[in-house]
Amino acid sequence: MDVQVRSGDSIWYYSQLFNVPLKFIIDSNPGVNPSQLQIGQTIRIPAYRSEPYTIEAGDTFWKIASDRRIAMDSLALLNQTVNPQQLPIGAMIQIPSRVTERIVNGNQNYDSTVLQFDLDGLLQLYPFVRTETIGNSVMGKDLIELQIGKGTKVVHWNGSFHANEWITTAVIMQFLNDYLLALTNKETIRGLDVNPYYDQVTLSIVPMVDPDGVDLVVDGPPAGPFGDLALEINKGNTDFSGWKANIRGVDLNNQYPANWEIEQERKPKEPSPRDFPGYEPLTEPEAIAMAELAQARQFNKMLAFHTQGEVIYWGYEGLEPPESLVIVNEFERVSGYQPIKNVYSFAGYKDWFIQVYRKPGFTVELGRGVNPLPLSQFDEIYQETIGIFLASLYM
Repeated sequence: MDVQVRSGDSIWYYSQLFNVPLKFIIDSNPGVNPSQLQIGQTIRIPAYRSEPYTIEAGDTFWKIASDRRIAMDSLALLNQTVNPQQLPIGAMIQIPSRVTERIVNGNQNYDSTVLQFDLDGLLQLYPFVRTETIGNSVMGKDLIELQIGKGTKVVHWNGSFHANEWITTAVIMQFLNDYLLALTNKETIRGLDVNPYYDQVTLSIVPMVDPDGVDLVVDGPPAGPFGDLALEINKGNTDFSGWKANIRGVDLNNQYPANWEIEQERKPKEPSPRDFPGYEPLTEPEAIAMAELAQARQFNKMLAFHTQGEVIYWGYEGLEPPESLVIVNEFERVSGYQPIKNVYSFAGYKDWFIQVYRKPGFTVELGRGVNPLPLSQFDEIYQETIGIFLASLYM
């Protein structure tokens, strides 16, 4: 919600007027000097939207504010051209409305269009969330990273490395919405006050690593050469539910130089709906973008969300630090998911991250069944995963 500065206004006053922590208003207005506000300057107030209201007989600013339990000066601030002593019946004013409910519904077929819609909504309501385009998919779709918080500890989450595991994006986005609601409304999540983590942690999120592949699984092949290629790789089958790869048949989580040669030897030798590691490591733009992001951000901890199995893989060739065991044990406690240190699988993002940075990296396999997991599991998966999200912040 935007407001225009009046004489005598301050960022601190807006914080008190709307009961929003000062830091979120400051961070929602990065180009503004909080100590030198200019009359008429636009300030963004997070966690609020303005709603139109039509004046009825007997209405006054005091009555409207009292009925809605809001400060009367918030009405004056949003309606500076309105004379509160003269409210004609039928006239339109704006009323500040605090957002206290989710706008993200993860329990739906979650393709890149739904993701963009939800991102636009969240960024409008919570402008302190920072975004960066870290690269583009094969088809040119933006690969978006979100950053929340300003702590020195950098925690990274990602979803949808595999196309038919798109439910991971939906889970991440719904929790992100809940996290933002808790921050701005001074609420807890499962009894945990999350506000301190905004100052302690910088949260880096890439909710959808493979948008082309997700759209292929959810919506079917696109018109044009990329859709034609996918149909050819899929041997003419229009059912893409088993497709894990990117749009040109490369498994993005087999693309990293961490014993990649083992995967090359035992996996498909040409583009395939799943498991083809490419003709060499790091050929695909999505995989390259994620490698460059890790280098740029220097994550302290990395969680890659996949499906399925209700397990957490946390080791790689003995290169993981001792703290990884402590962290994964906490993940197990809060989720019930089984920790597995080693598995005969290589060239994944988690493997490469541990190998290069020697920091805690985890592959979290959500749910049970055959991918893509049915939406009937969404609520259960979400409840199981909340504890992992929270523990990644405080561990």
